Amino acid sequence: MSNRDNEYKGSTLKQLILVIPGAILAFTLLISLIAKTSSILSTPAAEVPQAVVAQVEENIKPLANVEVAVADAGPHVDKSGEEVVNAVCSACHASGLMSSPKLGDKDQWAPRIAQGYDTLVSNAINGIRSMPARGGNSALTDGEMANAVAYMANQSGANFTAPTSKTDVPSDLKPAEATPAAAVPAPKVVEKKTESVAVVEKPTVSAVVVNAAPAASKGKSGQEVYKAVCSMCHSGGLMGAPKLGDKEQWAPRIAQGHDTLVTHAVKGIRMMPAKGGNADLSDNEVADAVTYMANEAGAKF
Repeated sequence: MSNRDNEYKGSTLKQLILVIPGAILAFTLLISLIAKTSSILSTPAAEVPQAVVAQVEENIKPLANVEVAVADAGPHVDKSGEEVVNAVCSACHASGLMSSPKLGDKDQWAPRIAQGYDTLVSNAINGIRSMPARGGNSALTDGEMANAVAYMANQSGANFTAPTSKTDVPSDLKPAEATPAAAVPAPKVVEKKTESVAVVEKPTVSAVVVNAAPAASKGKSGQEVYKAVCSMCHSGGLMGAPKLGDKEQWAPRIAQGHDTLVTHAVKGIRMMPAKGGNADLSDNEVADAVTYMANEAGAKF
């Protein structure tokens, strides 16, 4: 038993002598490794050459820059007669609404064609009976109205030639052009020479007023607005509109009050479009038209 103990003690001592230096060596290597790693991490990265940066930027820049150009609308070009008829005139002429002659009905168009092209164009521009001026669309030019008249009449047997430009509209239908002011002659320079001094005299030019601004125009009256726009529906009760002068139809509407009726007329209600479909009317003109129609049916607005 004692021999085994001596062998065990001797073996342990030898192992201990070997392990201690190994542990010291391993610890030393670990410390060296940590120190080396720290030095690598703390070393600043090498500066990238500027040429390399420039090359990278060149490689990644977009191939092209897209610029959106604003299209120039250019001068106004009149719509064709067919375009105007489809957009505006067909509202009544397609079905003969309010006694308007139907498109293509030769019997209805014959007496109108007999009046002549200029007369029909004038009626279309200025309005006649239940038809408002320019079909209720004040944005249409004289040339466009003339195109529309020619298109509709020719569909019913006429042989009218539509104007090719605004300047071809009959002269009596064109708006009067402003008369240019008389040209002021350039002052004459008279030189009077003396022996040593040259004297230049300029005559005094009197002031000339050119194209003085006209006084501010007043809006259309309620009756004028009614005839030009509102009568299209209110004269015959079209689409449930109360007829002008019908007290029974107007009574419940008048009871709502003037302000409510004006709001409905300006913004539109049910089948009635805002401002009767004519956005060029001012709020005051619409209000005057409401007052006129309501008062014709017994209101006292």
